Amino acid sequence: MDENDPLEPHTIIKKPPPKIADPACLGLIGLAIAALVLAFTDLGFASSKMESLMIPWTLFLGGTAQLVAGIMDFKRDNIFGATAFTTYSMLWYSVSLTLFITIFTSIDFDLTHYAHGLLGFLIFSLLLTAASLMTNKILLGVLLSIDIAILALVSHILVGTGTVPVGISLLFVSIFSFYGAAGELINNMADKEVLPLGEPVWKP
Repeated sequence: MDENDPLEPHTIIKKPPPKIADPACLGLIGLAIAALVLAFTDLGFASSKMESLMIPWTLFLGGTAQLVAGIMDFKRDNIFGATAFTTYSMLWYSVSLTLFITIFTSIDFDLTHYAHGLLGFLIFSLLLTAASLMTNKILLGVLLSIDIAILALVSHILVGTGTVPVGISLLFVSIFSFYGAAGELINNMADKEVLPLGEPVWKP
C-alpha cells in the first residue's frame, strides 16, 4: 500500500479535545475572599486608614482568579460561567483601580462617575441574576447579594448612607460563594452530590 497514493483510503483519527476542569470553584473562592475583605472594612472590623491593603485581595482574588475561571469556561462552552466570571473580574479590576486612584493620587475626583458606572453594571448584573434562575439556588443567592451590595454602594456614594448595608451584603456574597465553592469542589471529587446546591428555580 502506497501511502502517497491519493486513491488509497486514509483513516483520519480525531483526538478528543482535552478535558477542562470546572473552574467554578476557583472563581467562587476568589469572589468569596475578596468580598470578605471588603465586608470587614465596611462593617468597621478593619481600619479604613489601611484601605490600600485591600487592593492585592481585590486585584488578584477578586479580579484575576475570576478572569482565569471565565476564560476556562469559554473553552468549556459554558456561556453563563464565562460571562459571569469575566465581567465580574472586570468589575473587581475597576474597584481595585478606583481604590488605587483615591488612595495614592492627588487627582481631584468625583465618585459620582463611579456610581454611574456601578448603576450600569447593576443593570447587567440583574440580567445575569435572571439567568441564574436556571442554574442553582446558591448561585442565585450569590448574584442577589451582589445586586444588593452594588445598590447599597451606589446609595452610599450618591445619598451618603452608611457602609454597613454594603458590608452586610458583601458578607452574604462571601458566605454563598464559600459554600458554592465547597459544593463544586467536594461534589466533583466525590462524583456525587454531597453538598446540595439547590435545584434551579426556573426550568424553561
